Amino acid sequence: MGNKSTSPESLSAEPPAWIIGWLDTPVGKVPQVAAGLKPADRVDSWKARWAIGRMHYTIAPGLYAVGRPDEHSPVLVTANYKLSFDRLRSQMAGRNAWLLILDTKGINVWCAAGKGTFGTEELTHRIKDNKMDTLVSHRSIILPQLGAPGVAAHQVRQRTGFKVIYGPVRAADIPCWLDNNLKATADMRRVKFPFRERIVLSPVELVMAFKPAGIILVIFFVLGGIGKGSFSFTGMLTNAGFSLALIGAGLLLGALVTPALLPWIPGRPLAIKGAVVGAVGAVLLNKFLKISFFSTLGIASFCLVTACSSFLAMNFTGATTYTSLSGVKKEMAFAVPAQVLSLIVGLGFLISRYWS
Repeated sequence: MGNKSTSPESLSAEPPAWIIGWLDTPVGKVPQVAAGLKPADRVDSWKARWAIGRMHYTIAPGLYAVGRPDEHSPVLVTANYKLSFDRLRSQMAGRNAWLLILDTKGINVWCAAGKGTFGTEELTHRIKDNKMDTLVSHRSIILPQLGAPGVAAHQVRQRTGFKVIYGPVRAADIPCWLDNNLKATADMRRVKFPFRERIVLSPVELVMAFKPAGIILVIFFVLGGIGKGSFSFTGMLTNAGFSLALIGAGLLLGALVTPALLPWIPGRPLAIKGAVVGAVGAVLLNKFLKISFFSTLGIASFCLVTACSSFLAMNFTGATTYTSLSGVKKEMAFAVPAQVLSLIVGLGFLISRYWS
């Protein structure tokens, strides 16, 4: 771990293209990374957004260098999720800095801070293991503001002698912040969640939901064919379109429509926002399919689509500014039982319709 994880011995077999050389330092050889992103980096980023190799989109934790930093250069900390690493290094063109990468198990800074992997223990471990007190003459280390919930700055200073300084929310603001003597404007401290940042999260949620959705779809198909105990291929085909419509509506409403319309949906908990969108979507779906709302199928679709939309929307709690770690726990305490109940009721009505 530590500096060993980014040593020549561990990376020399096939170093990634973004490592452009090695620097000789008082603590050993440190990989020097490119500040600019190559087309391959952008392609890999796109693939991660679509859950292609997402769980392996990581870099080795440890110490890296951008430019030719020395003992006076700043030390910037981020997660070993490569997208976070790329965001940081891409803003450091023409600058000299040390990049200290924590092992967050491939999770971004904000989520890792909530989970505890971007935390006090990991940070102090990396500072000591990479001998930062030998590498730099100053005693300050720069963390992203979104990592603050996971780090006890006073404990870091007690254990390592390094003062924690929180940089701006966005990596794009770091150059200006550094040039301004580490003084942040109000806008640099404000956490935003605009449309583009919301919608870019949808693909991975949709792709990850495809597998369980496919299993559920198969179950619905089979239920539609069994009927009252005798298999009917015609019955299965008859209900196939309806089952597909239910699942598709639930996925799109929870993972796409809810984040897109997030600021304008009533309520604060993501589960409630997803349920509101799901309920409205279910009513419109029933109307489109000419199904009476109070019929067996109407009630089934309302309960199932609402539960699915609410659950998928709740997955965005770790990426939004609408809640906190304690808020997520409170939300799940009431939302998950309600979602399960709605799912059971919906399945009950659906099965009764298939077997009627």
